[in-house]
Amino acid sequence: MKRVKPAFKMRAIALMALGSGMGLPAIAAAADDAAATAAAPVQVAQNDSSTTTATDNSGIAEVIVKSRVNREVNILPTEPNDSVFGFNKSIKDTPRAVTSISQEMLTKFNITDINDIVALTPGSFTQSFFGVAGSLDVRGTPGENYFRGVRRVDNPGNYPQPIGASDRIDIVRGPASPIYGPSKIGGYLNFIPKSARAQDGAYMTKPAGEFGVVRGSWDNNTLHGEVGGPGKVFGQAFGYYLYAEAQNAGSYYDNTSTNQSIYQASFDADLTDKTRIEFGGMYQEYEGNQVAGWNRLSQDLIDHGTYVTGHPTSIDTNGDGRISAAEAGAANLSIFYPFGSSDPNVNFGSVNEQSAATVNADLANHPNMALVNPGTAHINGSQVLVAPEDSLTDQVKTLYFDIIHSFTDNLKLTNKVFYDSLNNNNENAYGFSQMADTWAFEDQIILAYNKDVGDWLKSAYQFSPSLRHQKFSHGDNFAYEYFDRRDITEQASAFDRRTLSTRDGPTVEPWSSRTVGDYFDYGLAGMADYTFFDSLHFTGGGRYDSLHMTSTCTTGVDCTDNDKHKDTDGAWSWSFSTNYDIPVLGISPYFTRAKQSTMIVGQGGEIPADAVASKNAVANSTLTEIGVKGSFWDDRIYASFAHYRQQRLDYSAQNTVTNNTTLGKGWEAELRAVLTNNLAIAANYSNTKVYNETAKQNGSQFSFAGAGDLPAGVDPADMYGGVINGLVLTTDGRKQGVPENVYSIYLIYSFDGTILDGLTGTVGMTHVDSTYSGFSKAVKLPSYTLVNAGTNYESKHWKFGLQGKNLTNEKYFRSNFPDLFGSSVVLPELPRNWTMSLAYKF
Repeated sequence: MKRVKPAFKMRAIALMALGSGMGLPAIAAAADDAAATAAAPVQVAQNDSSTTTATDNSGIAEVIVKSRVNREVNILPTEPNDSVFGFNKSIKDTPRAVTSISQEMLTKFNITDINDIVALTPGSFTQSFFGVAGSLDVRGTPGENYFRGVRRVDNPGNYPQPIGASDRIDIVRGPASPIYGPSKIGGYLNFIPKSARAQDGAYMTKPAGEFGVVRGSWDNNTLHGEVGGPGKVFGQAFGYYLYAEAQNAGSYYDNTSTNQSIYQASFDADLTDKTRIEFGGMYQEYEGNQVAGWNRLSQDLIDHGTYVTGHPTSIDTNGDGRISAAEAGAANLSIFYPFGSSDPNVNFGSVNEQSAATVNADLANHPNMALVNPGTAHINGSQVLVAPEDSLTDQVKTLYFDIIHSFTDNLKLTNKVFYDSLNNNNENAYGFSQMADTWAFEDQIILAYNKDVGDWLKSAYQFSPSLRHQKFSHGDNFAYEYFDRRDITEQASAFDRRTLSTRDGPTVEPWSSRTVGDYFDYGLAGMADYTFFDSLHFTGGGRYDSLHMTSTCTTGVDCTDNDKHKDTDGAWSWSFSTNYDIPVLGISPYFTRAKQSTMIVGQGGEIPADAVASKNAVANSTLTEIGVKGSFWDDRIYASFAHYRQQRLDYSAQNTVTNNTTLGKGWEAELRAVLTNNLAIAANYSNTKVYNETAKQNGSQFSFAGAGDLPAGVDPADMYGGVINGLVLTTDGRKQGVPENVYSIYLIYSFDGTILDGLTGTVGMTHVDSTYSGFSKAVKLPSYTLVNAGTNYESKHWKFGLQGKNLTNEKYFRSNFPDLFGSSVVLPELPRNWTMSLAYKF
């Protein structure tokens, strides 16, 4: 947001008027007009001074001075935003918690993956999905990704979500509007790709673009190029925008690297004065690997870096250098401690309720679980559970084609056609592999109508039938998954390297679960928005989805071969919101109540066959949110505050990895301010509490045990060759791995107007509370404070940036699947690192 001081504007008009022969009355009138219009922020598109002279019919020359202005980051959320309800309301006028991050902010604040978004967005702290930033956790639960308002195929951690190709990212907390269809409770990211057509509907006036290179720590090398421009096709306006990115990077973590290519194109064309089309797509190819982090987890490892070394007895009986499923099964490497018993006088309890004598006796009966040469060593964060052969590959294709026809100024019809596909292969030598071949096709028709009734009522309506067809083929192998057999001070070997279904074939390594199927979603939605006297707003609507699901478990531990199930289910969703503008105070209190349906799908977008059989594939969520938003100090300050309670219902319908039955509640606050023409600030605060409702209802949660879960007197080295798992007892179901309090503040300073004209600097701090790594609270992860800083220089043709992250070299950790693996593995996060970028603009 660029601002011109009133005094400067009046002096400029006065001087120009004198130079053109205007009298004092005309000068005074011009000054009064300037003072009247200078109170509002002024958007300025150019950086260089220029003078334009125009003459009206009276012969009086009007001289407009366009002065050089500062290049401050546009951090104030003033633009219309349709990512929440589909209506073009500003974020301040939208009665939901939402944060918008522009492409300029992504660059200036060095947002390179979605984990960085926590610095600018309350409620967005994300746990590690084995080191792959695929989706953002929102309000402590997994979120979803949308592309131009349409839900993509699920990506909890299949590939890193592309950031650089986005013009804007909107983070919406809470379930989606009924107009968008079934969604998860936590929230979602809506990615707006770069386009040749601005939000005001204007095309680019001339070709423009840039080519750039990024160099960073651990041999991070990224090239990108983009170009866009206007054109004419049969006399009608046409625009295009092309983006490409290639990354070849090493990693802080051992045996880890990334090769990635992203290609994106968007086209916009006017067919007639009333009809236009928008179409394009994105292709992403990713080669990397998952990073589980540190295994053999203990509090001593977190506090002092002391790691238990040693390897177990070899069980590679055929000498091929790998442990097959048959060899693992014969070696008897698992102990399970159930909760409860058929005998009412016996309660086995969880592992930490056993006596040391009981556990030691059980371990003695499983000799292949013991390390034969245990010892200790001090390790660093780069030594992680990754083998050189580990691989994660993805090919992702996204296409869209929209037709927009305006019947009148008040009536518009949009047809949105969308296609998204995922081809995924994931291999980890410690014993997990996965494949997914999933695609989704969606067609949305949105009829939008608005009508004003005098000055007292403004109304807008949307009516939207839609169809979504998603087809999936998914398999994974986890039956003999052993995190702790590998000594990460040494390379993977025959002691711990497993055969894998994806690599060795299901005849050698059977799938634990193999699912194929599809579903059709026929949806019908309607939304309405009313504004009374420009102050009182009501927004609401509903949706019905008819879901037709087919899922076949071709093989797996929980099904009979070719176990096919079909089900048809209907789901209602609705939303109601109200907000009231108080102009004198500059604030808008709001209230939202919503009920949303959700699909229970897995990591590859698949619906488990048993979920269809038990009629638990569709569930519901509710949201209650109350808050206040405000714009102050001549729109230089935006602030919001929200309290929420959101709950996933249907406790028997959950996926412990991608869609928990959770109750989340907390507080969120956000501040954006342009304090001076040179200084801006962004700050946020989150207070988050999340409860697993199924665990609370059952009184227990299934989990893998770690050293901290063993009773005193049991040496964890005696179990590291296998796995102990069972049910962890709980009374409240409180989830771990989610810090209760997160604070963040960032400053950006523009040096325009000085000899350092064109230079900006940023500095920021994020503080995160301590939290336990897993459900059993066996290991506590320390609180931490991250300090990041950077500088950017921009001229007419050049851009240069230098950013540093974790400048104080803070040692910190992120939990990994805390409900399931929280006591077993944890991800040590990156130490001090840097990024340097250079780009040429044309």
